[in-house]
Amino acid sequence: MSAITMKNIVKKYGDGFPAVNDVSIDVEDGEFMILVGPSGCGKSTLLRMVVGLEDITSGDMLIGEKRVNDLAPKDRNLAMVFQNYALYPHLTVYENIAFPLRLAKVDDKTVDEKVREASRTLELDEHLERKPGNLSGGQRQRVAMGRAIVRDADAFLFDEPLSNLDAKLRGQMRTEISRLQKRLGITTLYVTHDQTEAMTLGDRVAVLKRGELQQLATPRELYENPGNLFVAGFIGSPPMNFLPCTVEGTKAELPFGTVEIPEDKAEKARGKGLLIAGLRPEHFEDASVVEDTGSSTFTATAEVVEWLGNETYAYLPFEAPDEMRGKLEELERDLDGEGLRTQLVVSLDGASTIKEGDEATIYVDTSKMHLFDPATGENLTVDTAKAGRIPGMEQHA
Repeated sequence: MSAITMKNIVKKYGDGFPAVNDVSIDVEDGEFMILVGPSGCGKSTLLRMVVGLEDITSGDMLIGEKRVNDLAPKDRNLAMVFQNYALYPHLTVYENIAFPLRLAKVDDKTVDEKVREASRTLELDEHLERKPGNLSGGQRQRVAMGRAIVRDADAFLFDEPLSNLDAKLRGQMRTEISRLQKRLGITTLYVTHDQTEAMTLGDRVAVLKRGELQQLATPRELYENPGNLFVAGFIGSPPMNFLPCTVEGTKAELPFGTVEIPEDKAEKARGKGLLIAGLRPEHFEDASVVEDTGSSTFTATAEVVEWLGNETYAYLPFEAPDEMRGKLEELERDLDGEGLRTQLVVSLDGASTIKEGDEATIYVDTSKMHLFDPATGENLTVDTAKAGRIPGMEQHA
């Protein structure tokens, strides 16, 4: 096993466009690191530079303590699992798993031992004599993983391995990959655009946007302390709500009314004019089921209500000023259109009796509020001691 170190990695193509722009990431020995971001953010390009399938324009790539920029892929001792499985259709499962060992001219006895050990680990024993065409998608992906396991590689690299599977299989394979990585303790770099995979699999997550690293932290830190608007909007489903906000004293003026906010948040926001307040859906509640709401309530019309049994989603439209609307439209483009309309999405207790068209009284937990600079997208209220590494910000983590 080996650590992977990326130092100021840049990848430019013929037109000079930086697909990856000055990215530095340290993947610790035995760590499960996720690269996540929308399409075109550079995550797969970065992975391909690690394995040697893409040339590095500038910067240093180290595996262990060895610089590998000029090494061919076969000399880097890395095992890669692709999105499309890359299995040989004319070979049995046994021979697909054994293929890298055959190339290395390993003796038959050792090949058999390694293949059968990998097969037991991945529960493929009964399929060893079958061809890939007779396997399910999940079984094919396990064969691809088996081929990676037998190599005794320094690290595993996964390039969106579950994107071709249906939702149920993706959930099962996430669990299998997590168990396998923990059992083997091998350094793993995993690329995905699916934030569920990122949040459930990774020890740490690197969020990329347009080739640049936005934040590197644990899943919990990303969720609770997003460094900027992009990370806040990308991590979480439903996404964080963004509202126009001005602060005077310890009062925040929102489209639905005025609420009291903690002094530490107010102190960072006073005198800065129009801000963007960020609140996740679960930070709201039907005031009728909250014992002590204090002065943190507002009233609004519930345009749409979705009751799911254990929880209820209510959608409350609002008007945003032009300068904020433009920022949200830009953010929506960055998020591949997943983002954000000028409506508040609130997650309420399933006991709530709010119906469509009701004038609802909503409680908001303002201690969880984030305040963003609309010009730069910077989170003014982020706790840098908890937020991991945010490029461009002084770090105390």
